[in-house]
Amino acid sequence: MNELKLSKRLEEVVKSIMPNSVIADIGSDHAYLPCYAYLNGYIKGAIAGEITDGPFQSAREQVKKTELEHVIEVRKGNGLAVISPNEVDCITIAGMGGSLIRTILEEGKEKLEGVKRLVLQPNIGAANIRKWLMEHQWSIIDEKILEDDGRIYEIIVAEKGNPLDNYNDHIEAGLLLGPVLMKRKSDIFKKKWNHELKHAEQIVEQLNKGATSSEGQVKKERFEKEITLIKEVLK
Repeated sequence: MNELKLSKRLEEVVKSIMPNSVIADIGSDHAYLPCYAYLNGYIKGAIAGEITDGPFQSAREQVKKTELEHVIEVRKGNGLAVISPNEVDCITIAGMGGSLIRTILEEGKEKLEGVKRLVLQPNIGAANIRKWLMEHQWSIIDEKILEDDGRIYEIIVAEKGNPLDNYNDHIEAGLLLGPVLMKRKSDIFKKKWNHELKHAEQIVEQLNKGATSSEGQVKKERFEKEITLIKEVLK
């Protein structure tokens, strides 16, 4: 992977960026995503943010190597601390856990002023992001699910608006499985959730065999609820 060829996962993230926008790519690693996005005409400028020194230096070297210092600025800092309000149109955060992405958004929410779109690709825990978006009046306008190198990934695209627009009264199921994804029910979506269903059923079976503490009972009820929601969507 380099500035000319991204992974399938990151290519799909780039395709969801607003055309001709200025982006902030948070956790940019080698800055491949903003370099690729600029070289392929998706964006007019970018801020690449990194918290640790190694990736920060790698990103700076990559931007210098591709002679894009005039349009891509690499900054070191925690999450959205690398940007100011009204500085970017679109934010991309890819390759982290959903709970971490939620924390980044929550801790930096005052920096979201002027941001028109969020493109978020969690490795796990997408429901954490959907709950945050709902709580903060961001509407999910699109979702993607894809398989890349043997793993299944989800991409959530959100803009400011009524967060209930896509849920159609199926809020619990939508938060868990994705309001757009559960409508489309692609083969990859079915593959993912059939696997998750079996996993949840195994957990409940194990809990049923042991002496159930109050904590175990709460866990069991949570997984039983998930099983019901998944079965309802997959049927």
